[in-house]
Amino acid sequence: MHYTGTIYRPPAEAKTVLLQVTVGCSHDCCTFCSMYKDVPFRIEPIEQIEEDLKEVLSVQPNAERVYLVGGDPFVLSFEQLKLIADKIKEYLSHCKTISMYARITNIKSKTTEELKTLRFLGINQLYIGIETGHNETLTRIHKGNTAEEAVVQCKRLEEAGIEYHAIYLNGLAGHTRGEISALETAKFFNQLKPRSIGITSLTLIPGTELYEQKLKGEFVEANEFERVQELKCFIEHLETNTKVFANHVSIATPVVGKIPEDQSKMLKVLQDTIDDFDEDELRQYREQLKQL
Repeated sequence: MHYTGTIYRPPAEAKTVLLQVTVGCSHDCCTFCSMYKDVPFRIEPIEQIEEDLKEVLSVQPNAERVYLVGGDPFVLSFEQLKLIADKIKEYLSHCKTISMYARITNIKSKTTEELKTLRFLGINQLYIGIETGHNETLTRIHKGNTAEEAVVQCKRLEEAGIEYHAIYLNGLAGHTRGEISALETAKFFNQLKPRSIGITSLTLIPGTELYEQKLKGEFVEANEFERVQELKCFIEHLETNTKVFANHVSIATPVVGKIPEDQSKMLKVLQDTIDDFDEDELRQYREQLKQL
């Protein structure tokens, strides 16, 4: 199998076939992200992809899921994705799901009919870094889209029958801005039907633009207590039927559940943390983390 650099994949894809079709991220401008700084974006040749599929066939002939590796493989054109999906079906006839990361701009570049065709070919689950529904923050982090544009494109996925898992980055708006980010992000998701919402907590990585902004005093990081309050505010105002996974290691108080069934239980856990812990105790948890 061909792999380049550090391979990132969602936790849910731990047992999935990982097929490298792109390297790096086509955007690679988000101020908080360091994931692909060491690898320039490129598209892998179909000959290499087919070679890897032959290897998968020899060891996992009954594989039912394939995850396409890269920062945003959905940037590939409709024709390129169709060819890759066809090759996967050719070698792995039992495959039911082809998943990958996608940016909002990747979706925008495809027609609704093309999206429906990709869904028919097995590309039926995407992971999308929404980050926040707060436009001011989206602009500041150079995300490349507005919340309104993201709503339009996610609705097009829903129309095409492509499920998507959204990612919300708690703490991204910074000190004193958590509540507005939570409210705007809940408002964003209440217009949509994501299969799930995964929540992580911002970690400033040395070498990123956002880290440098902190050093210069241009960005003030939200403290751990603020992040718990932001998370509680978000879940409290979330109304769409979905699953929330706020259990990333970066989160001091993990909560998981269905909305609305488990909403009150999740809110109680967060409120108990607000009532029973102080900033020093919550900060101690983050400082003892060895890795994310």
